[in-house]
Amino acid sequence: MNDSFQGVIAFALLALMLWLGSVLRSRVPWLRASLVPASIVGGVLGFLLLSFDLLPGYSPGDFTTLTFHFFTLSFMSLCLTGKAQKSDALGGGSIVRGGMWLTLAWSISLGLQGVIGYLIVTGYDIVTGSDISAWLGAIVTHGFTQGPGQALTYGGIWETEYGVANAAQVGMIYASLGFLMAFIVGVPIARRYLRKGFNANQASRLDASFRLGFFTSSADDGEAQAPTMGRMVSHPGNLDSLAYHLGLLAIAYVITHLWLTFMQGVIGDASPWGIKLGVLFSHNLFFLHGLGVCVLMRMIIDRLGLGHRIDDETLKRITGSSVDFMVVGTLMSIQFAVLYALLVPVLLVSIAVTVASLIGCVLIGRMSGKLGHERALTSFGCCCGSTGTGLLLLRMMDADFSTSVPKELAFFNLAIVLVNLPILMIVAPIVPSLTGGTYLLIFGGSALFFTACLPLMWLWSRRRSVSLNSWTTATRVSSVAGAPRSDLSKGAAS
Repeated sequence: MNDSFQGVIAFALLALMLWLGSVLRSRVPWLRASLVPASIVGGVLGFLLLSFDLLPGYSPGDFTTLTFHFFTLSFMSLCLTGKAQKSDALGGGSIVRGGMWLTLAWSISLGLQGVIGYLIVTGYDIVTGSDISAWLGAIVTHGFTQGPGQALTYGGIWETEYGVANAAQVGMIYASLGFLMAFIVGVPIARRYLRKGFNANQASRLDASFRLGFFTSSADDGEAQAPTMGRMVSHPGNLDSLAYHLGLLAIAYVITHLWLTFMQGVIGDASPWGIKLGVLFSHNLFFLHGLGVCVLMRMIIDRLGLGHRIDDETLKRITGSSVDFMVVGTLMSIQFAVLYALLVPVLLVSIAVTVASLIGCVLIGRMSGKLGHERALTSFGCCCGSTGTGLLLLRMMDADFSTSVPKELAFFNLAIVLVNLPILMIVAPIVPSLTGGTYLLIFGGSALFFTACLPLMWLWSRRRSVSLNSWTTATRVSSVAGAPRSDLSKGAAS
């Protein structure tokens, strides 16, 4: 039985780091002021403990597998969650149009970051005489725009299938630095926007609960009241509701595993045009196939009228918890030796990508019109971390999510996959098999294509806004013209 505890204690250490991170965040004044999430605080603490060998018997590799599966769970539980309920919002126009602005910002960053990373490492090799693989620069886009899960996924494929040494580790390092950059740069920008009153939701503010990281026992003095965690679906005398929802995820996990195993047997070693089809159906891409399985499961459940048997808030808590464990696991999976050996090129790439992403997101946010500041900050968080990072930065300007941007972000999550499907599903797994010129043509061409779409998107948004304003004005005029005289008198008197 002793051997079985290695993985269990590794999970317990992740949970312990999260707990310690939350305590430090609430107790240390400068951590409260920085608003850094407990997952990052705990992850950095765990990384230091491992680097100084203060967790005997454990190494960064013990946390890599856990990180991968928590990332997969976060995506699958998110896709099992149903559509958000309609509610009044401080709108910024069509949710689809707003979501498309976010999608364009992310899609441009996906291509641009890969090109920047590849060119910087290539230039670094020329200047210093080093022999670092340029693909270790290219993988930055999967660490920054997509987060640790995809960085680990694609890095693992590049490493095992194409011999790119340390690709998974470097991808994880980029993902960790992306989280840090999002908060180091994003939080001061959010504060500046708040001080200047750029936020549409003027009720949004940094209250004590936000800074402390814990809700107070009451909602006195205007503090945010602690929300509920969802409703019970199954009777506790039969089955606990949390176990029931975990069981749904388990079903999706098993179906995805069986699907991949079946397809691997069908495809075998087929490599048309030099593309290893087996790579596209490897378990390293479990999250992509699992995403599809969960979407289909939810569609079938809703079509059968069984949506009441799922509590979306419970699934959101599973998603949020998985993201927390994923972030702390990402930081604890970093091998200090790899980081030290590649510190200079990794920092150069990270800084250049952060600056480029910030400039692009701010400019696109301004083009998007109303709620542009919220979109700029949200898209920057998504391009330097994950959707969760973008939501956290957005919450600083829209604490109760009363604008339309959160709904735009929900549309964005689906749109980026559909719009970038060829790159994410076909090109990204086989990148090291491409020549440098082909890679730059594909990723650079993708960035240029979506950049060229910006003027068209701007014209479409302007035309729709003018049409909507004209329709609204005409409706008001016709309503007043058709109103009884008594109503017009009341309106004039008011």
